Amino acid sequence: MSITAERKAEVIKGNARATGDTGSPEVQVSILTERIANLTEHFKTHAKDNHSRRGLLVLVNKRRSLLDYLKKIDQSRYTDLITKLGLRK
Repeated sequence: MSITAERKAEVIKGNARATGDTGSPEVQVSILTERIANLTEHFKTHAKDNHSRRGLLVLVNKRRSLLDYLKKIDQSRYTDLITKLGLRK
């Protein structure tokens, strides 16, 4: 269910704005998207896992908040990120 360290490093490297960048909204949203995708796969075999479902909702809400923040500060970075990650809106 969780993201491996190697996969997390790949995601960070692919979305970092500069070397050593781990805290930008782009990186945070991409890591959350990866975790959400992993949990979505988990629910295909464990449909009644309601505790993890709550965690999924928390992750989705956090990602939405970060995307709203990014849209507010820089519209072009927002549109680039959602097209890169394949998100709606």
